[in-house]
Amino acid sequence: MTVFNYQKDAQGIVTITMDMTGPVNTVNDEFYDVMLDTVFKLEKEDNLTGVIFTSAKKTFFAGGDIKMLMALQPGEEDKIFDVVEANKKLFRRLELLPVPVVSAINGAALGGGFELALSCNYRMAVNARHLEVGLPEVSLGLLPGAGGVVRLTNLLGLEKALPLLLEGKKLKAEPALKSGLIDELVESAESLIPTAKKWILANKENADAYTQPWDQKGNKVPGGKMNRPAIAQMAMMAPHMLMKKTQGLLPAPEAILDIAVQALTVDFDTALRIESRKFSSLPTSKEAKNMMSAFFFQLNQVNGGVSRPKDITQTKVSKVGIIGAGMMGQGIATVSAKAGIEVILKDVSLEAAEKGKAYTAMVMDKAIARGRADEAKKASVLNLITATDSDEDLAGCDLIIEAVFENLELKNKITRATEGNLKKEGVWGSNTSTLPITKLAEASNNPEKFIGIHFFSPVDKMPLVEIICGEQTSDKTLAKAFDYVQQIRKTPIVVNDSLGFFTSRTFASQLSEAAQLVAEGVHPVRVDNLGKALGMPVGPLTVNDEVSLRLGVEIIETQVAMGLRSLENDSRPLATSLSKTLVKEYNRGGRYHGDGGYFNYNEDGKTIWPKLLELYYKPEVEISDRDIKDRLLFSNVLETLHCLEEGVLRNVPDANIGSIFGIGAPIWTGGYLQFINTFGLQAFKQRCEELAERYGERFNPPQILDKKIAANETFE
Repeated sequence: MTVFNYQKDAQGIVTITMDMTGPVNTVNDEFYDVMLDTVFKLEKEDNLTGVIFTSAKKTFFAGGDIKMLMALQPGEEDKIFDVVEANKKLFRRLELLPVPVVSAINGAALGGGFELALSCNYRMAVNARHLEVGLPEVSLGLLPGAGGVVRLTNLLGLEKALPLLLEGKKLKAEPALKSGLIDELVESAESLIPTAKKWILANKENADAYTQPWDQKGNKVPGGKMNRPAIAQMAMMAPHMLMKKTQGLLPAPEAILDIAVQALTVDFDTALRIESRKFSSLPTSKEAKNMMSAFFFQLNQVNGGVSRPKDITQTKVSKVGIIGAGMMGQGIATVSAKAGIEVILKDVSLEAAEKGKAYTAMVMDKAIARGRADEAKKASVLNLITATDSDEDLAGCDLIIEAVFENLELKNKITRATEGNLKKEGVWGSNTSTLPITKLAEASNNPEKFIGIHFFSPVDKMPLVEIICGEQTSDKTLAKAFDYVQQIRKTPIVVNDSLGFFTSRTFASQLSEAAQLVAEGVHPVRVDNLGKALGMPVGPLTVNDEVSLRLGVEIIETQVAMGLRSLENDSRPLATSLSKTLVKEYNRGGRYHGDGGYFNYNEDGKTIWPKLLELYYKPEVEISDRDIKDRLLFSNVLETLHCLEEGVLRNVPDANIGSIFGIGAPIWTGGYLQFINTFGLQAFKQRCEELAERYGERFNPPQILDKKIAANETFE
C-alpha cells in the first residue's frame, strides 16, 4: 500500500497517511483498491487502539475523479450504482470499527474527501487560511454520493444541512467548527497527529465518543425527524422554494432534497442506498456534463492562464489609479484595496472622490456585520485609498484605470491629460463596455500599453473581468493586466477588439431579441417569465430596465455617430424602434433613472407599464413557448459563435466562463458553446434554420458550425 502509508505505533494507534498517485488524493480506481486493503487490514489488526487518516499532500482529499465521471455515458447507470455502493460500503465498515477513528485534516477536504472525514468518528483540522471543507458537488451537477447527504442530514438535521448541500458551500476553519462540520481545530499542521492521538487515548474506553450518532441507540436527529411538525412543514415547502430557484432545470438539487427528506423517514443503510441510486443517474446527464466541463475543467484552464501570454514574468500592481469615482470606479477601488493595493481614487471634485471612497466603507461595514471582517481590517483597507481631485496624485501608478462615462471625447481627454503619470512600465486600462479599444488608444502616446479592462457591476460581487486587446496592445501589457485581475481575486477572460467586445455584444443581443418579441406583440410578462424559465435569475426585460434602456439607446446613437454602426443592416429593427420610442417619446429610461421602463416600480414591487400594452400587445399573435425560449437563448449562443468565428473570442473556455460569469448564461448550459455540444451540432443547426425561416436571417448558423460538423468536432 505505497500510496497509503500505514504505520502503527507502540500505543496501538494506526496512522494512515494518504499519498495517492498524482497531485491530489481523489476517489478513483486506485483509491478503491487501496482503501479496500486498508479497511480489511484494520479489521484484522490485533491490539488496535485507534485510527488516524491524514494526508502527505497540501490538500487532505480533493474528492471524486472528474475525468472519470465525465467519461461515463448513458446506459451505465447500473455500473455507476455498483461502484458507488462498493465505495460506500468501505466507508461504512470504517465507521463501524470498534475503536476511535479520526480524520486529521491538514488542507482542503471537499466532496468525497469530506465524505471520508464524515465517516470518521472525530474531525480535527488545522486552523489555517487554506483549509476548506464541504460538499460542493451540486455546483458540478452532481450530489455527494459516498454518504454525504445522508450523514450530513443525520449529523446536523434537515434545517442546517440543506443550505450546505443545496448551495454546495465550502467553509473555512472557524465557520466549519461553528457549524459542526469540524469537531476541533489545532493551530499547526505539526500538532495534528499528536493531538489526534491524545484524543484517541482519552476516548478509547468511551464507546459513545467513537460511535457515530446514527449508530447509537435512541439517537435523535438535531431538529427532529418527519414526525415533528416544523420539519414536516419544511419538507413540504422546500420543493416549491427549490423550483422557484432552479425552474426545474437542475436535477441534482432536486435529488439532494429528496434524499435528505427520505433520510429522516427510513433507516440509515436504506437511506445510503437511496442516495446511491439517485447519484447514479446524474453523471450521465447533459446538465452534469455541461457543468463539470465549465466549472471544473474550463474554469481551471481560465484561472490557470490559458489566455495569458507565456514566458512573461508575473507582475504585481502596487499602486493603481482609478479615474472616475462613480458606481464602477468605487467598486474597482474597493476590490483593489481589499487585495492590498494602494489606490488613488480621482474625480472632478474631492467631494465626489470622497463619496466614492465611502462606498468602500459601506462594503466593509457589511462584511463586519456578517463576521467576515473587523474594524482593524476596515481601517487597513480604507487607509489604502486616497480620494483626490488632483492629477498629480496619480504619479507613479503601475496601472491607471479610466472608469468614466461611455463618451469617446471625454475618455480621450482624460487619457491625454493623465497617462504621463504612469510609471515607465505602467499600463493604461479603460473600463469601457462598448467602445473599441483600438479607437480609444488613438489618444495615447503608447498604444502598445493601452488595454481594455471591463468590469461588471457590482464590481465587488461579480467574479469576471473581460480584458480587451487593441490592435497594438503588447503581450507584456496583456500579461500585466491579466496578473492584476488575478491579484484582485477575479477571473480574467481575454478577447480581441470589436464593437461591444464579447460580453456586451452578446448580452445586448438577448435584450434586443426580448424587445423584438414585445414589438411583435408578445405580452411582456410572458417574455420575462419564459426568460426565467430558461434559468435566468431575472427576466430579460427586467434586466434591461435595471441596466438602463436609455443607456442602450445612447450607445447605439454614439456608435452610429462614430461611424461604427449602421442602422440600415439592423437585424432587429422593431426592437431598436421600440427602445427609442420608450426613451425618447415617453421618457421610459429604466429603473436606474427612476422613471421606469417596461415596468413601473414601487415599494411593493413592479407592475407592467399600461401604455406598453396599449402600444404593442397583440393577443392574436401566436408564438409558441418553445420558440420564445429558443429565440432568447439562441440569440446569445449565435452571437457567441460569431465572436468565435470573427476572432473576437480567442478560445472556447473564455467563451463559456465569460458567458456564465459575465452575462448570466444559465448554469445548466455550461456556457453558450458547451450548450451546442450537448444539444448536438447538427440538431442545433437544424433548429437555427427553423428559427431563421420563421423569424429572420439573424438565426442563420455561421459557417464555423458547418466546419465543426464536417470535421466531426465539438467546441473544446
